[in-house]
Order: sequence, then C-alpha cells, then structure tokens
Amino acid sequence: MNQAGQYILAIIVLVFFSGLFSAIETAYSVANKIRLKNMYSDGEEKAGEVLKVLENFDRFLVTALIGNNVVNIITATVGTLLFTMWVGTNGPTVSTAVITVLVLVFGEITPKSLAKQFPEKVAMYTVGFVKFVQVLLTPITWLMLGWQWIVSKVIHIEEDDSDIADELITMVDEAEKDGDLEEHESDLISAAIEFNDLEVMDVFTPRVDIIAVDINDPIEKIEEVYRMNSYSRLPVYESSIDHIIGVIHEKDFYELIYRNQTSLRKIVKPVVYTSPNTKISQLLKKLQTNKTHMAVVLDEFGGTDGIITVEDIIEELVGEIWDEHDIVEEFYTKINDTTYLIKGDAEVDDMFDRFDIEDDDEDEGYISVSGWVIYRLGHIPEVGESFDYKNLHVTVTEADQRTVLQVKVTIQETETEKEDE
Repeated sequence: MNQAGQYILAIIVLVFFSGLFSAIETAYSVANKIRLKNMYSDGEEKAGEVLKVLENFDRFLVTALIGNNVVNIITATVGTLLFTMWVGTNGPTVSTAVITVLVLVFGEITPKSLAKQFPEKVAMYTVGFVKFVQVLLTPITWLMLGWQWIVSKVIHIEEDDSDIADELITMVDEAEKDGDLEEHESDLISAAIEFNDLEVMDVFTPRVDIIAVDINDPIEKIEEVYRMNSYSRLPVYESSIDHIIGVIHEKDFYELIYRNQTSLRKIVKPVVYTSPNTKISQLLKKLQTNKTHMAVVLDEFGGTDGIITVEDIIEELVGEIWDEHDIVEEFYTKINDTTYLIKGDAEVDDMFDRFDIEDDDEDEGYISVSGWVIYRLGHIPEVGESFDYKNLHVTVTEADQRTVLQVKVTIQETETEKEDE
C-alpha cells in the first residue's frame, strides 16, 4: 500500500473513532438510570458496569472529550499531509473543508443521532471500551479534573436550586409520551409528586357548604339531616358553627336511637383542628395518629373556616371517590367544541389545566371558578356580566347575591391562530 493509501486508511479509522467517542458521549449523557437499574436487576451485568461509570460522570466526560479531541486533531493532521501530497500548497485549505465535512457527518451528527435513539444499548455495548480508555488516559484525566476544581473555586457559581418535583413531573410526562406509562398511571404518579405541595386550603370544604348539627338539636332533626344527606359523619357544634366540638358517626347515632337514649354528647367524638396553610401530608399523619377522619379548619380569629376529611385528602391522589349514595355532580357541560358551561364551585386550577392556560393571578387566594370571576370583576357580578381573559370569554349565566353559580366560557382564537389561517 502506498503512502496515500495509508493516509486514507488512517483517516477512515480516525473518523470511526471520532464517531465512537461522540456516540459514547451522547449515550452516557442521556441514558436513563432508572431503566439501567431495571436492566441490572434483570441480570444485565453490563448495565451495572454503565451505572458504575456514571457514578463519576465528570471523569467519564473528561475522558470522552479528551479522546474525541485527540482523534479529531490527528485526523486533521493526517488530512493535511494527504491533500498537501495531492494538491500542493492548497492542501491545508482543501483538507480543512473535506475533513470538516467528514467529521461533522460521520464523526458527530450520525453517531450522536443513533446514540440518542438507543442510549442504554450503545452505553452497554461500549462500556468495555470506555473503561479501557479511562484507565489509559487516567493521568491526563486527573490533571484536567484538578484544573476543573481550581477553576470552580476561583469562579464560584452558585448551584441552581431547581425544583426536583417539576423535574420528576417532566420525566413522568415524557414517559407517558413515549408509551412507557398509561395516562392513569402518569396522573397517579404526578399527583403523588405534587401531594406534599398541597395545603388544606386547596382541598377543604368551605364553611358555607358545611352540613352540621347543633348539640342541642332534637334527635328527630338530626335523623332528618342524616336521611337527607349521604354523610356517614356530621360535625357537631355548640351555639354556633364557629364552635365545632366534635363529630358523630351515623352508626353511633342510630345505635343511640335503638337504645332509646337522647344524650348526643355520649357519642360525640373529638376532632382535630388545623389551619388553612397546613400541608395535607402533615394533616393526614395527624389524623392517622389521632384515629379520626375529620379536621376542622380554623381561620385567623379561631372561627370555622371549613372542614376537611381523610377522603378529601385521598381524592387528591386517586381522583374523585363516589359511592352508591353520592350524587355525581358534573362541573363542566360541553355546548360545542369551543363553549362550556362551568359550575361556580368547580376548581379554578382544574379549569386552567383543562384549557391549557396559565393563571397569572394564582397567588390571590381564590380556589373556585366563582372566586376567580369575582376577583377579575372586582365585585359579585350579576347575570350577563362578562370579561375576557387571555383567549377565554367568560359570561356569568347564573348568580345570586353571594356567589357566582355558573359561567359560560368560550374559547376564542388567538392572534397566532388567526395569522396561521
């Protein structure tokens, strides 16, 4: 083989190794550690070796970059020698153009694209080569890592306290898009991740919706309340709803009637008291410790702000729980593809999620659609009042003197959608 043939062969081999280093860098950077751990648990030993390499990712990255740059420099040098032999003084210029195209196509774009599609497989296939190169380049690698440490001390950059919960939810969404998770599985995992961020005020039943009985009410009246509602437990207050003293269970109440007793105090069980800003995860533990199913939410003056039950908390994880006696309430009625009737007591966060809109005023304290409408208009509206918010046109269709009962929401075309047409 003549000298030109040797140069060509050398370039082919070097471009191959350039592509190999590029593929390795991409594969190890995007490989899913959870998937690798599952593979290792299933007996795939190479997955375990990849995980060991990733434990010191900085060392791996420095090794891959050194290897890739050394190969590319040698490729450029050999290319210059080859084209100088062929075209004389214009050799370096021609070599730069040709080698750049070769390295870009076969040493960067193609291998990185393939590695991105199958990162775990590429990582496992190349782990032996990676470990060999790491050992081979150990002195240079440690020198570079030492320099990196010095630079990080001189140029101190504060770490970004990224929201881990948001990152996890993004991973779950990606897993759902990739088909690794069903929609209901994704919803359950996302709810579990967000669970610790929820406060009592996001979940509780407000004061105006509380169905409770007075400790001094006659048995017949309390029995009527039980018959007209499907609750197994009722809050009991003394003199005023602001002074809830406990809760009675339906089973205990009817046993009281069966024994011809009339003293309600005998069956009143204590309740837990909490604040609107308590995390529901903390409250759940408190309810478990106290072996009770209901907590009274107190306002800043010690009055009753609402109540919250274990069922309310669990529903934040698994969705609405309906039993055979519950009346299923539909908060949304679809009129057509762009128009909906929405109940005033529907959760405003759910409405924004449904219409894929970000709430710019989410810190203002409202929870329901009614509260949001009142906030936007600045007063308790009358039927027929309307306003626009982003691409939504909202019209009040039912209201009373205290609250908004129902609105009609029409989704309007955005300026971008109009321009696309």
